[in-house]
Amino acid sequence: MMTRLMTACAMVAALVLPAMAQTADTANMEILRQKMKADKKLVVAGNLMLTDAEGKAFWPVYDAYQNDLQQLNQRVVAVIKAYADAYNKGPIANDVAKKLVDEAQAVDEAEVKLKGSYAPKILAVLPGTKAARYIQIENKMRAALRYELADGIPLVQ
Repeated sequence: MMTRLMTACAMVAALVLPAMAQTADTANMEILRQKMKADKKLVVAGNLMLTDAEGKAFWPVYDAYQNDLQQLNQRVVAVIKAYADAYNKGPIANDVAKKLVDEAQAVDEAEVKLKGSYAPKILAVLPGTKAARYIQIENKMRAALRYELADGIPLVQ
């Protein structure tokens, strides 16, 4: 299942990058986003093997975390689109590059802060090993997505 989710992440990255130059079909993107969300939840469920009591406590925390991550993902997409717009116009001006770097750094810092705020919540509802496993799964998925994005985004000229 993890391989299937990684493939879905790669597909999203492949779809996001061409979409930087053209407007994507919003309905298709929403369908893909919902499928990835469902697949991700299946991967998490399949790897955690939660008891009924653990699931009842964990899934609301998971859903809240995913909603907060979605806000960060929207910021990442906005930075990528801004970069694509600037890149497609020719050499990027120093002030534009600085603004993009600042926003990308702010998103990274917000993600670290978000992870830090959710770790105690996850540890409060799951045994330590299952909490650690979930955090590992989440980190691996985000790393795979970031790799795909980084691989497809050209360096600043």
